[in-house]
Amino acid sequence: MRRRWKFGSVLVVVAACLSVVLAQLPAAAIDVSGTPSPVTGYATWFSGLGSPYGGCGLPQANLDSQNFLALNVQNSPGDYTNLPRPIPAADASEIGMFDNGLNCDRWVQVTIGDNCVGTNTGAPGTAFCTPGTLESDQFNGATLDMVVADSCDDGNAWCKDNPYHVDLHQASLNDFVLNGQPVGDMYPNSWNNRQVSWQFIPAPNYTGDISIGAIQGAQPYWPAIAISHLPNGIHGVQYYANGSWVAATMDSDMGDDYIIGPTTGAGTGGSQYEIQVIDASGNLVNNGEVYSFTLPSGCANGCSGPYTPISYTTSTSPSPSPSSSSSSSSSPSPSPSPSSSPSPSPSPSPSSSASAGTCALTSSVTNSWPGGYQLQLTVTDNGSAPVTGWTAGFMFADSAETISNSWNATVTQTGAQVSAGNASYNGSIAAGSSTTFGMTVNGSNSSLSALTCTAT
Repeated sequence: MRRRWKFGSVLVVVAACLSVVLAQLPAAAIDVSGTPSPVTGYATWFSGLGSPYGGCGLPQANLDSQNFLALNVQNSPGDYTNLPRPIPAADASEIGMFDNGLNCDRWVQVTIGDNCVGTNTGAPGTAFCTPGTLESDQFNGATLDMVVADSCDDGNAWCKDNPYHVDLHQASLNDFVLNGQPVGDMYPNSWNNRQVSWQFIPAPNYTGDISIGAIQGAQPYWPAIAISHLPNGIHGVQYYANGSWVAATMDSDMGDDYIIGPTTGAGTGGSQYEIQVIDASGNLVNNGEVYSFTLPSGCANGCSGPYTPISYTTSTSPSPSPSSSSSSSSSPSPSPSPSSSPSPSPSPSPSSSASAGTCALTSSVTNSWPGGYQLQLTVTDNGSAPVTGWTAGFMFADSAETISNSWNATVTQTGAQVSAGNASYNGSIAAGSSTTFGMTVNGSNSSLSALTCTAT
């Protein structure tokens, strides 16, 4: 677990004079996907990632940079209790800038603002820098590019009240650059937590290709990998299995880590894997490059180390031939231990199907655990011409079932009714082909009804 030592920070994008009243406002949804213009918040510091993993699923040693930060898990002013992670769809208005792990491995440019001069406790219900004042000094305007590597979920005003709060790696504070030079001495004499502005940026000076590693405990029956060194973050992973692409499941909300499946032999210890990666813009990384690999030989009974680098080959289509592939190697880091996330079920159980127009929707339960399960839904173009978009829907048997996470579709739930629409990258389906989307559900694994699919 991560440990945090700091001396202040919190509240919102307005001004230091805002009072405790603001911290009592109800949570309101924020745009967690991007910051087209810099946003203003407050910054605290923490000493480093916990062992073996940070909140995004990588050990500190495997990060692209030792200049890293944490984003808020929750946006819940005045409410300091912690929601389940990942935050369920029913509480979507309280999802913070961490975005259930979807902003992991993105880069942020942080610009230093005014320093808090005075006491800054971060106590619940207390405005930032209380009592005290925000004062500009010689460090205003210093900038630093930092990678998102952790999550801030402490029960204090720092992590809950200010939607644009960032928690910075302590060792990075004096690396901020002003007039072409590191500031060198902003911390500790001129740092009692500061106002900052920041925005997402593409990975600076990006070269090479992605890094892939097996996380602790990964094995053929639980192929859990960490993906990092990305040009624009990671919003999903697809693995090629039995002739089609399948959406991988994120390991809890550890946004760099996914549980994949083999190209053949799912549930029987298949050893060959092929994946594609989706970035924060919803695009396939490197124009849909396919990464092919096997788990390292030392992982036959479970990888012992927190992170084991995986070498891979690349191609532009599944199952590349030697002449169409090139070697590469990856080395990022893992996430929480496998015990914190349910293992894939060896035998998916079909549930039901229905069709309408030129597409059909089918569903299966691919994983289950006490109190929840994972659904995979397949949209198939059953006509003679390609479709360019689709919508799908179904009913839970029990309205108490709630969706906690979803991928590869825009999903909404109203009572027992669930509706889904294609993502930007999977609306087009060739005749006879299919695409998948999925979700994790809090509930009793009941059968679905009223499955519908409409194509355009």
